[in-house]
Amino acid sequence: MDDRSNTIAGWVLAGGIVALGLSIVTGMYFHPEAPEKEGFAVVAEASGEAGGAAAVPIATLLATADIAKGEAVFKKCAACHTIAQGGANGIGPNLWAAMGKPHGHVPGFAYSDALKSVPGNWDWEGMDKWLANPKKYAPGTKMTFAGLGNPEERANLILYMNAQGSNLPLPTPPAAEAPAADAAADAATGEAAAAPAADAAAPAAAAAPAK
Repeated sequence: MDDRSNTIAGWVLAGGIVALGLSIVTGMYFHPEAPEKEGFAVVAEASGEAGGAAAVPIATLLATADIAKGEAVFKKCAACHTIAQGGANGIGPNLWAAMGKPHGHVPGFAYSDALKSVPGNWDWEGMDKWLANPKKYAPGTKMTFAGLGNPEERANLILYMNAQGSNLPLPTPPAAEAPAADAAADAATGEAAAAPAADAAAPAAAAAPAK
């Protein structure tokens, strides 16, 4: 019995040694690698204010626009339009005195239904939006021009167009905010708040014995 027990104990010990060896070898080949950086990178979305500056109103841009520069910009339109009084229609209608007129006002020109269906007249803001993106202003328009992306160019062009027979009074620019005045008001409020503290300190200083 003793020899048999010793044999069984030997096999159990040998099995334990083999199992331990296998676990060590397995751990060497299949150990998990730690990531270089733990956790997940979170990308914050940029706020709308950070995406770009607010658009400047066309009335503000017109106040500093340049007619001569607008005439130069009109060269981009001259392939399709004339703007002289009595000028002939081309691919697009003659643009003499167009500002302030209804959409589709030139007699005999085949305007698209999309443009004729836009309510109102060619006012400052409407012309600005049209020149920026004709297809957005009048979806379905036959106008193939992609638009002018530069707001200053549009203001110069509109000022030039207005001088060609329309001569409408320029719109009044919106009142600018006055941050300097607000800062001065805040400073005055701060001084008023500090005055009582200074007045309270004065009696204490007067009561102190002179040295």
